[in-house]
Amino acid sequence: MPGPVLILGGKSDIGLACAHAFAAEGHPVWLAARDAGQLEAAKTDMALRHGVEVETFAFDATDIAAHEGFVDGLPALPSVVICAVGAMGEQLDNERDVAKAAQVMRANFEGPATLLGVFANRMEARGSGAIVGISSVAGDRGRATNYIYGSAKAGFTAFLSGLRNRLAGAGVHVVTVRPGFVNTAMTAGMDLPAKLTAEPDELGTAVLNAVRKGRNDIYVRRIWWLVMLIIRNIPEMVFKKLSL
Repeated sequence: MPGPVLILGGKSDIGLACAHAFAAEGHPVWLAARDAGQLEAAKTDMALRHGVEVETFAFDATDIAAHEGFVDGLPALPSVVICAVGAMGEQLDNERDVAKAAQVMRANFEGPATLLGVFANRMEARGSGAIVGISSVAGDRGRATNYIYGSAKAGFTAFLSGLRNRLAGAGVHVVTVRPGFVNTAMTAGMDLPAKLTAEPDELGTAVLNAVRKGRNDIYVRRIWWLVMLIIRNIPEMVFKKLSL
């Protein structure tokens, strides 16, 4: 039987899409979110639809002191951990309110990174496992419109890269996922370009395939590789004059 898959941020559209992708392949799924009670409907639907065991757990990625206890409280060490935790906030609010900026940084970088660090140590000791971090194209280059969120995601991307390098010979694989635009509740109301916007189930399938094939760092839609290559290589003298 395939091993259990833990979804951190299991209430999000992206987290649930990943859960369905792995459940369809027979993996037991563990959904974790701040309010576990809100996962009951998803738990019932997933168990009926895919015929797999589904469990729910309460956790808060920003409660760093509780990370070890959360991992110790799981029924077992999962085969795959997928971190879909994140919070965008509003850029103007984040610029003006230090507490809000810190919250965004902790939710997107410090909390997820430290928690995945705990799982990395346990998986390394076991000699197997996969860790998937959902980062963002916003971390590829700082932009005026979302640099608080983007800087946190840049840190998370760098963390995942270093973790992958560290664990390369330990039987533990680390995948970085940069989705680009995804049609979720977070992006509702935004005017998103269709060619650059993935559906949640598309992302879930991409994550499943990345784990299976041992991919390291993926954009869900390949066009994002070209888009971000161009953006990263715009000279700074030009880039700082653009409204991006």
